[in-house]
Amino acid sequence: MRGGRNVAAVQDACFDLAAGECLALVGESGCGKSVLASALLGLLPGNAETEGSALLRDGTDLLTAGERTLARTVRGRRVGLVPQSPAAHLTPVRTVRSQLQETVRELTGTRGPALRTAAEQAAARAAFPADHLDRYPHELSGGLAQRAATALALTGDAPLLLADEPTTGLDRDLVDRTADELRRHTDGGRALLLITHDLAAAERIADRVAVMYAGRIVELADADEFFAEPGPRHPYARGLLDALPERAFVPVPGMPPELGALPDGCAFAARCGHADDRCSLPPPFDGRLACHHGTTADGTEGATRA
Repeated sequence: MRGGRNVAAVQDACFDLAAGECLALVGESGCGKSVLASALLGLLPGNAETEGSALLRDGTDLLTAGERTLARTVRGRRVGLVPQSPAAHLTPVRTVRSQLQETVRELTGTRGPALRTAAEQAAARAAFPADHLDRYPHELSGGLAQRAATALALTGDAPLLLADEPTTGLDRDLVDRTADELRRHTDGGRALLLITHDLAAAERIADRVAVMYAGRIVELADADEFFAEPGPRHPYARGLLDALPERAFVPVPGMPPELGALPDGCAFAARCGHADDRCSLPPPFDGRLACHHGTTADGTEGATRA
């Protein structure tokens, strides 16, 4: 709820995620990507409401599980999180080393002299420099805080990892190194939900891509098809790719609507060059596409699913 209004931050999000698979969730800021991740881990504000289900392989429903279950058996153990704001998730009065050692000890049972080595190995996985391990969070740059949070999330090798903008604040080399480590984590038989603005990182490691706009998934495609021609079918998804410097470098026109004031029909219609009378109705999502039109590589209308 915002200002006395109910805001539907995420609606009708439906997807599955298999072991060994990376699903990249992409879209502009404010479209609901991070809200979705927070809902899966029970980290929404107290006045937020959720409905539906989010099932782990063992049948645990993340949306209905109580705080006791989430805290003791889910967070960190079965579902790891690389948070969007890592500084807020690091304990300010403890060094990175002590936080890593505590996490390693709690999740793996490592004790004694091996604990120090295990913590240093966890840091190395996230390219966190060993000579910064004894620093406190306020002594870290944004990029180093991000790498510390990634190291903590990878510890314990949770079957599902939610990585919310894990490459924020990193230079290109570190982006690639972080993405590759997340891919190795996934190739070990674990699932990865990668929430990112960085389409290059998504192209590098994702198996599938889900595009979110105004709180809804509007396209779900195999990554190979999404990034190659003819490319995505939704006009918004194509606009995201066309905005890249290595492509047309043309931004998507206009601004996304406020989640608390969504139009009755297609939320993207006001920004879409293909909009017509059909767009006064919300397009249904058929598991692949939510669009009355769909486009081909040259921008003309393509066939849509029933």
